[in-house]
Amino acid sequence: MSTPKYVERFARLPKVFERLQRHPDGLPLEELAADFDISVPALREELLAFYTADIGGRWLLTRPEVLEFLGPDGDTEDPGTAGIVRIVAEVPADIGVEYVDAGELGLAYTAALALLETEPDNEELGQAIDVLTETMFGPSAAAGGPTPSVPSWNRLLPVFREALSAGRAVRIVYSRAWHPGVTEREIEPYQLVQTRRGWEVDAGPADDEGRLRTFLLSNIRSAEIVDRSFTAPDDVAQRLAEQRATTRVRVLLPQSARWAADFYAEQVTLVQDDEEDVVVDLELLPPVERRVGRLLLASGPLATVIDPPELDSAGVVLAEELMVHHSS
Repeated sequence: MSTPKYVERFARLPKVFERLQRHPDGLPLEELAADFDISVPALREELLAFYTADIGGRWLLTRPEVLEFLGPDGDTEDPGTAGIVRIVAEVPADIGVEYVDAGELGLAYTAALALLETEPDNEELGQAIDVLTETMFGPSAAAGGPTPSVPSWNRLLPVFREALSAGRAVRIVYSRAWHPGVTEREIEPYQLVQTRRGWEVDAGPADDEGRLRTFLLSNIRSAEIVDRSFTAPDDVAQRLAEQRATTRVRVLLPQSARWAADFYAEQVTLVQDDEEDVVVDLELLPPVERRVGRLLLASGPLATVIDPPELDSAGVVLAEELMVHHSS
């Protein structure tokens, strides 16, 4: 899996700002994008994500005026169309995380920890996580002080890697993702997949309809390799591909909820963007209705499903189910 979008952003933005600081008159976006081997629209999106960030709310903090977007005549221009960008104030060293929406920050922290599992010797990534930790939990945590009360979402990854390698079944205690309750079962791990949500394991045995199951490592309370070997089905690759086939859903989200699209979808395609809202096409894994319901609840009352329209009630349905469950 490629490096998650927000991890890439944290690695790139400080370098972009460093480059701009060497050019006080600014640089054309085309030249700057070429320097970092990305497209102009992608660079503009990252700069705008920083430029428009505002912590606000009860913290009463706002973004400092750091970037200025200019037209060819040197006058200030709409950041969405301007061809030149320049630094107008000193950029703090930790600019990559200080001015990111809290939802994006939490998602990036999760993604970075998951990525570190596959790149344990990546010193730059480790330093980025230290900055994230200090931003979220204070300097003492990043400096080796008391460890924050953060769950170790990937602590069971070595267990499943060993089980996969040995072809052994695993007994798990699992907090179900889409329905209330905790179950205990014995599974046959067929593949590990790193997603934006962290690590997931696709496993059998298949049910009566031939379907496999996907389990979030973050929801597995305990896992123990058992003394039973298994052989994956001959068509396991095809079954896994079918299980991870996505459905496209178009949604309108407030800008503050863009992080939810990245969290719940396997792929996000920008359709329309303005100051208040964004329209995106999401590629969603099954169960689609449940994922849409959670996305709508996380995104707030202004979030709307545009297509297919029958999914627009998914958030209300899920909210009613949760109310019934928690009131019983």
